[in-house]
Amino acid sequence: MRKDTPPRIAVVGGGLAGLTLALALHRAGLECQVYEQAPRLGEVGAGLQLSPSATRLLHRLGLEPALRSSAVAPAAMEFRRWADSSVISRGLLGEHCEKRYGAPYYAMHRADLHRALVDALPAGVVRLDARCTGVEEGPDGVVLRFADGSHAEAHAAVGADGIHSVLRRTLVADRPRFSGQSVYRGLVDSGRIPALVAEPRVLLWLGPGRHFVCYPVSGGRLVNFVATVPTSGSGDESWSRQGRVADVAAAYEGWCEDVTSVIGAADEVSLWALHDRDPIERWSTGRITLLGDSAHPMLPFMGQGANQAIEDAAALAACLRDAVAGEFPAALRRYESLRRPRTTLVQERSRGNSTAFHLPDGEAQRERDAAMGTPAPERQDWLHGYDVENSLASHQPA
Repeated sequence: MRKDTPPRIAVVGGGLAGLTLALALHRAGLECQVYEQAPRLGEVGAGLQLSPSATRLLHRLGLEPALRSSAVAPAAMEFRRWADSSVISRGLLGEHCEKRYGAPYYAMHRADLHRALVDALPAGVVRLDARCTGVEEGPDGVVLRFADGSHAEAHAAVGADGIHSVLRRTLVADRPRFSGQSVYRGLVDSGRIPALVAEPRVLLWLGPGRHFVCYPVSGGRLVNFVATVPTSGSGDESWSRQGRVADVAAAYEGWCEDVTSVIGAADEVSLWALHDRDPIERWSTGRITLLGDSAHPMLPFMGQGANQAIEDAAALAACLRDAVAGEFPAALRRYESLRRPRTTLVQERSRGNSTAFHLPDGEAQRERDAAMGTPAPERQDWLHGYDVENSLASHQPA
């Protein structure tokens, strides 16, 4: 690729990670093309939680009006006991969170965020039906190969293509690891469970071997729920496989009425076998790097997958913003050296919660509940108060 052409970035994957990066690059004045293998854009119907570390970045990208119109700002997050729904701990969100961290905590439908990103991008940035099958790296750029026989050139390529990333295979020969757990996901009309939505909250019930989460999305019209269950075998990594509501009800038989009422209000569920990968020592070569689940797929037990991808996108765009084509290797090293320690920590803590959330009733469970019940909002400052763009301003790679 010619050195004197304007810097161009190829982003493989048109999910939340890839589209956030595309918007951040566009705002930074960099030319970008997103290659998405699906024939049309869209997101699987499920909820997500966005912490202030991510919402501050999305607001800076101009998405605040769209997010405030479709998201819910929960008043609190409550952990509860599985058998009687008694409160283990309650952490304030809402106005308290926005005042403490300068940005809101949102619960929202993934499709609403995906739509907001698409609407904010110029026409033509996303190329559909473009399944990347490989990438070749040269001293001045990369060549991407696609399933239809076509190819594309760029000064750098970013893998935002998820846990099965094609670009990740150029860096490491690892495979997704099954966690032994699956989750059922569903959406319920909030009018069917009025007692649970009178105050908008993120609710988590912890119990032996499993836990249950629900929170309002889509302006409060719907409630998203996630039900974790132990699973044998390797399962299917897709989170859009059809499940059966009867199986969720059987898995949570004997749990409190709050949980069973949500399950009983569901018409359908999807089933997702949970996989992640171990942290890796290197995300980047001179012209290729990874972002989001391609770099650090994590279990959803901190609700941080989307948040860390958004942080990645802002950091990478900032690193590339002032780099001409010949400086891209240094920019990618700077990006990786900033992001890898934080995402590794979140990966490890998310994996640790798969045990902590599922303790059998007994001494260890009582110790966990006592520790969680001690109010200490500063415990979350490292997670929610983090500003990746401010951190990057003073960061230099080791």
